[in-house]
Amino acid sequence: MDSLHAPWRIDYILSPRPVVDESLFTRIAQSGEDEENLVVIREKTCYALLNRYPYNGGHLMVVPYRQAPDFAGLTEQELADLMVLTRRCQNALTKVMRPDGFNIGVNIGKCAGAGIVEHLHIHIVPRWSGDTNFMPVIADTGVLPQALKEVASKIREALATTS
Repeated sequence: MDSLHAPWRIDYILSPRPVVDESLFTRIAQSGEDEENLVVIREKTCYALLNRYPYNGGHLMVVPYRQAPDFAGLTEQELADLMVLTRRCQNALTKVMRPDGFNIGVNIGKCAGAGIVEHLHIHIVPRWSGDTNFMPVIADTGVLPQALKEVASKIREALATTS
């Protein structure tokens, strides 16, 4: 792998981090800027958005509005709504992107791969036969064939007609 030297970033790396009482997902939940935040649907207790740094095209996340680090912090209704919205999103992705399969999962805790540890969320990643090609292996680069805002728009349209 090639190394890129960017010494100007050291100030950012070493700067103190502000203490944040709410997660990125809580801020997005309270924001009215759904298009900018790639939110594709809002329901009573949870919402879904495209991952800005996706593993694959169409990578969605389903997030409860209320911040909780794991399932134990959610009510029965929130758990049910989370799963129903996950199913709706999978159905919409099937309609829009026609994947061959899906990876659907939750990472709980930093050691399990959670990037936003304090706020549980479900990943829905569409997969296609042969979607792992030479680019990630040789060039450490993923290829996304469609702009995120375009994908978000198509998924919003599909969710409007998908249960």
